[in-house]
Amino acid sequence: MDEMEFWELIDSTREAAEGDPEEQTDLIVERLAQLDPDAVTYFARHFEARYRRAYQWDLWAAAWILLDGASDDAFDAFRCWLIGQGREVFEGAAHDADALAELLPDFDPELDGDAEDLGYAADEAYDQLTGVPLPDLGLPEGPADPEGVPLDMEDTEALAERLPKLWERFGGR
Repeated sequence: MDEMEFWELIDSTREAAEGDPEEQTDLIVERLAQLDPDAVTYFARHFEARYRRAYQWDLWAAAWILLDGASDDAFDAFRCWLIGQGREVFEGAAHDADALAELLPDFDPELDGDAEDLGYAADEAYDQLTGVPLPDLGLPEGPADPEGVPLDMEDTEALAERLPKLWERFGGR
């Protein structure tokens, strides 16, 4: 599975699930389970590489604004959700977290921003196919700390200054 096929699978399942992250996860598992184990492993590598790429202070600040706070675990689930939004949203946000103000047509913190299970879709599909856990992906160790300039998430002025468009649209709900 190449990068284009990865994003096609993400996009087609998001559309079929009408944006519901749980249903999108179920559809991805279903579709991956129809492929061979190597394709599932490639999907997992693509997903993990993007998950690690999204480990940025600015994206954590975006999650904090959108979710009205984001613990470590909530940020992990947010990164999975961000990948699930497709290539355009993911790449735009990974390049400039403030761009989420324009990239997201809407955002409901009760429904959006949490797709933790999406991060386990490849594991589940691989297990269904082979009966054994997904092997090590062979990726280099991810960063210990988020990329970029650290930010005090409790400082609303700093959040508004770092991500002004996102703050204007979604901050202080």
